[in-house]
This record gives sequence, C-alpha cells and structure tokens, in this order.
Amino acid sequence: MTGKLRSTLQKEIIEKHLNQINTFFTAEELHERVAKTHPRIGIATVYRFLRELKENNKIFSYSCNRKTVYSNENKSHCHFICEKTGKITHFSIDSLDFLKDKVPGSITSFQIEVKGICKDNCKKCSGKN
Repeated sequence: MTGKLRSTLQKEIIEKHLNQINTFFTAEELHERVAKTHPRIGIATVYRFLRELKENNKIFSYSCNRKTVYSNENKSHCHFICEKTGKITHFSIDSLDFLKDKVPGSITSFQIEVKGICKDNCKKCSGKN
C-alpha cells in the first residue's frame, strides 16, 4: 500500500537523522543515532518508518551479510566474499553495459555477491599458519 506518508513528530525526528546519513546503514544504526537525542523513540518505530519509506520508494534496501541495509539513494551494492575466511569486502561497479541486451528492461540498481579467495594479507588464504 503506497500513498502519502502521514507526518508525526517521531517520524520527523527519525527523518532528520536519516537525511544526515550518506552511506548504507541498518535500522539499528539509525535507531542508535536517534536514541542519543530522543531515547523514547523505540526501534519498532524506526522499523515501521523505514518499511513505510521503502513501500513509497523513498528509501532503498539491500541484503548485506544476512542483514537488511538501507540507502537514501538507489545505489548499487556489491560484495566480494572470501571463501576461506568469510571476510566481506564492499566494492563498486560503475557499469553493467554488458547486460543491456540480456535484461528485459532498464537497470536502475543492482546487488552482486562475488565469492572467491582474497589476496590481501590473508594468512588463511595464502596457506600460511
């Protein structure tokens, strides 16, 4: 159900903090920010507000390490996961032009999970103990 968002003082407070975030964030991280100045606003209120924003396409969500992360922008979200250590590294991709002819529509954002073995100073990956 989409439509006009009903404004309340709690939502205005949450939105003020939300607008100050320019990276991916979790509901818990947003709640921590809000609780510093408004401890009576509960985590359930934050979850409801984020769900409402998402339903109205005013915020975007992605899956990250079995958690939902949010973004104020329709960003792309990419991970490299080391199969030896489980370490997750975020990375960026600027273009998916090679998919244009394979996708039956226009790409507005994407989420990619790439698995492999990392190379950066990983003793487990290099076989050193």
